Amino acid sequence: MLLIIGLGNIGKKYERTRHNAGFLALDYIHHTHQCDAWTEEKNLSGFVSKGTLGTQKVLLFKPATLMNNSGLAVAKIIHYYKLTLNKIIVIHDDMDIPSGKVKLTLSSRAAGNNGVQSIIDHLRTQDFKRIRIGIGRPSDTLGYCEPSHNYVLENFTPPEEELLQALFEKTFSTPTFIE
Repeated sequence: MLLIIGLGNIGKKYERTRHNAGFLALDYIHHTHQCDAWTEEKNLSGFVSKGTLGTQKVLLFKPATLMNNSGLAVAKIIHYYKLTLNKIIVIHDDMDIPSGKVKLTLSSRAAGNNGVQSIIDHLRTQDFKRIRIGIGRPSDTLGYCEPSHNYVLENFTPPEEELLQALFEKTFSTPTFIE
């Protein structure tokens, strides 16, 4: 089984924010590949959905610990299912990548993403597969600079939403992204 983890923040006020790009990607995968309904697993501190992508059984996971404590929930689910690091993919937002772009990495530092840093801290390694969804920097997107913690918690603009939807269709509509 492959575990696909999306990073974000639980709650209505965060649903369409840049920091929830990982959750939004999981929702797209969930819908497109007709996975089971989301269920809350309190003992795992998150929401889970099972499905199949191609021939691969997958478990989709949204930590409910808020972004900055994602590692706690990720460590729980990996331990519970006895998974190795080569069986996980973490999907998250990345300000170092322009909006509408995506980058795959197999081992890299958190680069300022507190959710990824939490996972690295709890797993004691950075050696896991990541799909980094570009959200750009405030100066790129807004034309002016603002603190990054404000920027990531703002909703996507309509043009960014269009780029995001196109990126999801290109990246996640077929199961090849898990290879």
